[in-house]
Amino acid sequence: MPTTIYIATSNPGKLREFREAAQSLAVDLQAVPGLETVPPAIEDGSTFEQNARIKAEYYSRLVPSAMVLAEDSGLSVDQLGGAPGVHSARYAAMVHTTTGNQAVHQNSQDEDNNRALVTQLERLPAGKIAGKYVCTIAAGRDGTTLATFLGEARGEVLIQPRGSEGFGYDPYFYFPTLGKTFAELTLEQKRLYSHRGQAFKRFLEWYSRNL
Repeated sequence: MPTTIYIATSNPGKLREFREAAQSLAVDLQAVPGLETVPPAIEDGSTFEQNARIKAEYYSRLVPSAMVLAEDSGLSVDQLGGAPGVHSARYAAMVHTTTGNQAVHQNSQDEDNNRALVTQLERLPAGKIAGKYVCTIAAGRDGTTLATFLGEARGEVLIQPRGSEGFGYDPYFYFPTLGKTFAELTLEQKRLYSHRGQAFKRFLEWYSRNL
């Protein structure tokens, strides 16, 4: 009987990627039950790790004694000073708010975030736009963080989208190693090369050694 590990996400794309990456391990990955019925965790950390820990500790209290994985990830553009960064999921709200703190914890639609990103990119001088995808996964149990795992993928950020797979900023993130955007990769390729795949691989190695 495989061990159930819960994922603190309601994003079907993220859950699909995690399940594909965990095929080699005898674990059953499920979304945290009742996730949509509780107020969301307040992600007020200044780093991906801080926000991942906040979510792992918050949502692990919903499933006593079970392990819960929470991740915080996003796109960091060098020429934008690291933005969208920890605000990647709510970048449109951050860009368009006039009060500074308004809507800071409300996620925006992917299309709105991408539109906000392109608007910022179009103001940059012509040339390659360097950036990276970053992911930190935190493993939590009963309100405590057990460990965290970092993954990164460096590439270029495009103004014109390519590909129809993936989610978030994937159509705009070009990965030179494969000559494709993340929206053009298969799930297997994302498992091998993506920021989330790298972080989850480190979790699986830790899990195999310790549990």
